[in-house]
Amino acid sequence: MDPPRPEPLAVTQPLPDVVEVSWTVYSDRALRRRVAHGTVAASNLLGHSVHAVVRGLLPGRQYYFRFSALGRTSRVGRTRTAPVGPVSRVRFATANCQAFHDGFYAAHRGIATEDVDFVVHLGDYIYEHGQVGGHPVRDHEGPAILSLADYRRRYALYKGDPSLRASHAAHPWFLTWDDHECANDYSGTEGAAPFVARRAAAYQAWYENMPVRAGSALEPQLYRQRRWGDLLDLTVLDLRQYRSAQNLADGTILGTSQKKWLLDQISSSRDTWHCWINSIMLSQLARPGGGYYFTDQWDGFRAERAEVLGHVASSGMEDLVVVTGDWHSAFVDDIRPDFDNRDAPVIGTEFTAHSVTSGAYSAEWNTVNGPVMGAANPHLKYFEGNRYGYDVYEVTPQRWSTHMRVIGSRGDAASPVSTLTTFHVDRGKPGSYEDPGSVASPAQYRRV
Repeated sequence: MDPPRPEPLAVTQPLPDVVEVSWTVYSDRALRRRVAHGTVAASNLLGHSVHAVVRGLLPGRQYYFRFSALGRTSRVGRTRTAPVGPVSRVRFATANCQAFHDGFYAAHRGIATEDVDFVVHLGDYIYEHGQVGGHPVRDHEGPAILSLADYRRRYALYKGDPSLRASHAAHPWFLTWDDHECANDYSGTEGAAPFVARRAAAYQAWYENMPVRAGSALEPQLYRQRRWGDLLDLTVLDLRQYRSAQNLADGTILGTSQKKWLLDQISSSRDTWHCWINSIMLSQLARPGGGYYFTDQWDGFRAERAEVLGHVASSGMEDLVVVTGDWHSAFVDDIRPDFDNRDAPVIGTEFTAHSVTSGAYSAEWNTVNGPVMGAANPHLKYFEGNRYGYDVYEVTPQRWSTHMRVIGSRGDAASPVSTLTTFHVDRGKPGSYEDPGSVASPAQYRRV
């Protein structure tokens, strides 16, 4: 049986410049109890996208919603409002790096069926390059994307995938971005006119297609903090829009305003779990003999990283967990304010998740390069570089648990999902440990 293909876009005639879109929110799955409704004018200036602001919903509740326009009604979506006050548990999933040409989205099919409160996407939602050719299971629809029309078409391709649509419909999402939503390894402050135009097109298309609050389409503010009752503070970081070039003595990955905001968040942190939503690796990843594997991540902005993590240590903020994408591989790291000092205290844990589809490494990376990376990075506790999937986090007042979900094959849209291993962090005790009952492959690198 052939795997499912994205459904084609059925546009039989041009849309009006402005389309009236009605939305309705219900408190029950059967859609009998309407609790809010309204109408939004969807303009062609924003790709006929809709960002409806719904008010008056109760905290900590599940709701259902749908849209109607031009005689058509959307599928039903499910969402959840954040709770206030005491919370005994939260579960959420992360996804990242979903190159369309590298495989089907069995990981998103798995996320859609998970019992989670929300999903976090860590970046590389689309890829900007052209067709890869050869014999991929599927491919991009055309050449590298540069204009607003190009980026809109690319999002339409990706969002035509039924598993990705199911993941969106099943859960509310928090989002950040990385580089491929615009261009590979770009810095937000690059100023050549053609790139500025490309970046503006990329940002607008991202805004049009993502479930984010209404705001500026050309300079959307991604960084923000959201609270999940008294249990969890989510700090969303934007590590692309404001960064300078890499490896400058005074280089910045956060930008002036975002860095001040983050330092203020650290200074005023409350007694709870703190989760930083982080698109690129925060922990140091040094090469044996000197240098770094990849300075497009925080390793290219070492002075600012030391400033931020030093502030975490000096402020006394505890229970920090950072969730990260980008590497197409799973890492577990102890976070230290000074990664070169083995006596520096552990102040948090970073979990870097497998990619949804984007190409990882050969299996020998685990057995050969894993120990090599570990030798140069004593804070690295675990590495697995040849699987695909997503992470599920289960957080209680006593413990944080990270379940690494993996799929069997990117070539199978219905590939089964299994749990590769689970790591825990105990409240008030910095550092992680692997669940002794986890099923482990001998090819994985882990520090003992």
